[in-house]
Amino acid sequence: MQNALPIYSMPEFESKICPPELLAEKIQLLARPLVFTNGCFDILHRGHVTYLAQARALGASLIVALNTDESVRRLGKGDDRPINPLANRAAVIASLAAVDLVTWFHEDTPFNLIDCVQPEILVKGGDWQLEQIVGSREVLARGGVVHSIPFLFDTSTTQTLKKIRGDE
Repeated sequence: MQNALPIYSMPEFESKICPPELLAEKIQLLARPLVFTNGCFDILHRGHVTYLAQARALGASLIVALNTDESVRRLGKGDDRPINPLANRAAVIASLAAVDLVTWFHEDTPFNLIDCVQPEILVKGGDWQLEQIVGSREVLARGGVVHSIPFLFDTSTTQTLKKIRGDE
């Protein structure tokens, strides 16, 4: 058939998106040591992708837990945040080669997910002191490692939005 349209399927990276209730099952398939990080990751920028690549380099697999839309709003980042809804943020993060699994949490912190995943390595960005990182005490008590990765690029979603809005 010369004029037939090609059949497209969902991209493979969509299979990296995992609802929290299926997480315990999915993590059994991931190579260890497992790295866990979390955040909003609203408008992806160079700082985000660099940070995620650095986090992934610390272990064999990387799980990224996203704040739900409601959780982002409770963080006080602005009335219009997140700009991108959870489903879109999850797909963009899942498309990154550094990321092995993406999930989300409704609570104010990812403590319950960290408890479920039991990562060997817990990571946050350089604006977090080690003792402030949720789950750090538990990961360290199990013999794991906690990292606060310094920022290599001075960029943020908030800065990007200020520039777009002309507030800068």
